[in-house]
Amino acid sequence: MIRKYKFVVVAAAMTLSATANATIATVFDGISAGVASFDSTVTGTGATVDFDIWSGLSSGTSIDRGDYVITQNDGGSGFPTTYGSMSGQVIGINPAGPTTPIAGPRADPLDYFNSGITFTFDSAVNAVGFEIGDWATCCHDPVTELFISFDGGAPILVASATATSDGLFPSQNNPGVNVFEIFVAAFDDTGDFTEVSFWGNGIGEVLVAGGQLRYALLEQGSLPGVPVPAPLALMAIGLLGMAWRVRKQASS
Repeated sequence: MIRKYKFVVVAAAMTLSATANATIATVFDGISAGVASFDSTVTGTGATVDFDIWSGLSSGTSIDRGDYVITQNDGGSGFPTTYGSMSGQVIGINPAGPTTPIAGPRADPLDYFNSGITFTFDSAVNAVGFEIGDWATCCHDPVTELFISFDGGAPILVASATATSDGLFPSQNNPGVNVFEIFVAAFDDTGDFTEVSFWGNGIGEVLVAGGQLRYALLEQGSLPGVPVPAPLALMAIGLLGMAWRVRKQASS
């Protein structure tokens, strides 16, 4: 009976710990500031940032970068190009999907998934960031959004614009000039993943992604925690209560 009591207490503690430390975080900023934010978040957990500046990309349905492979979600071919002062080459991923109602709420984010790209990593990651160009230049009636998902999970909203000004940030080469070039990232320390997908829903945008890819594997639970949801907290309290009753029976 004493062994059972110890097991129940450990289970309750694990429930509290795993929930409290599960964190999803995002970055949305100009390229220079966004990179700095990404790097400081990663190194703040004790992890190391890996990065790849895109150059020498070849067209095709699958672009192998050594540690990861780039594919388009619709199975099409990537056509590398350059954009503004972005760090390296980019791939065009014009948003495609439902075009109505443009003046109302957007449809399910996954309706636009096929117009995006996916990074498939050889080793697990749970933090990924990269550059975006030509976003929010139009099509924000009422909103244009960008999403990242890990291993096909729920879309994580990483950027949202309701006006052209929302997409303008200082150029990394000329901070005195605002440009449509941003850095977005997502962190999910609830697990380790090998696939990361990205797409937008702004029909009409000439969206490009790439420039550089920064990625890392954070220790699970290493980001600042979030409050324990009430139902799980109550469940943990209930488990502790069960443990107390088991212990009382064992001693009687």
